Amino acid sequence: MRRRRTETIYDTAIVVGRALFGFWRLRRTATGLANIPDSGGAVIAMTHFGYLEFALVEWATWMHNKRRIRFMAQRAVFDKPVLGSVLRGMSHISVDMKAGASAYADAVAALRDGELIGVFPEAGVNSSFTVRELKTGAVRLAAEAGVPIIPVAIWGGHRLLTKNHKVGFRERFGILVTYAFGGPVTITANDDVRERTGELRGELQRLVDRLQSDYPIDGTGQWWNPRHLAGTAPTPEEAAAADEDRRRRREQAASGS
Repeated sequence: MRRRRTETIYDTAIVVGRALFGFWRLRRTATGLANIPDSGGAVIAMTHFGYLEFALVEWATWMHNKRRIRFMAQRAVFDKPVLGSVLRGMSHISVDMKAGASAYADAVAALRDGELIGVFPEAGVNSSFTVRELKTGAVRLAAEAGVPIIPVAIWGGHRLLTKNHKVGFRERFGILVTYAFGGPVTITANDDVRERTGELRGELQRLVDRLQSDYPIDGTGQWWNPRHLAGTAPTPEEAAAADEDRRRRREQAASGS
């Protein structure tokens, strides 16, 4: 393993994150941590039910083998004056949704250089708390860089901060966050990208199903539990319709109509 260099901004962010999670008295359990490579590049493909999952996955990874994950995030986040400087200082990758070639090339180069690249292949928080159709980027990155995909499911993290639900201050304390790190998925240049993406979605959903089944807190009637498990979260169809309505309203606002 290469000697880890000091990264002041990233290491400070980890300290701050751990302090926050400690303040909230978060509990965590994880399976499959040994699937996180101790060295070499890999695409970390994660479920996306809440806004803090990037920090939660880095937390678990850092506590396991002290590796840093470089996350791909939308350019709008990088455009924020203070936050953007922090993200660039942590070597995260800015993605322009209208011109993503540069970000893709940067991610491939980082993977070939032995970095872990974190991606959310659902391309946005999914408020149904089920795994929706994935974008093909994770599979394409792994194929071009010649690295494996590590599928990661997180459950409970959305109870801290998510879309379409305001979480109360007291609600965040003592939450259990569970993780399932799946086995490495090998992608070759000759593979059918869409077929392999469908397989990745199936694996992520299987990991989520297991976490939900094993979660020791009853989610019956709870906003954070999916509808098919007796929760009150939107169905996948309702969530998709709400996302589309939000997209239309943003476009109308941007055009001034």
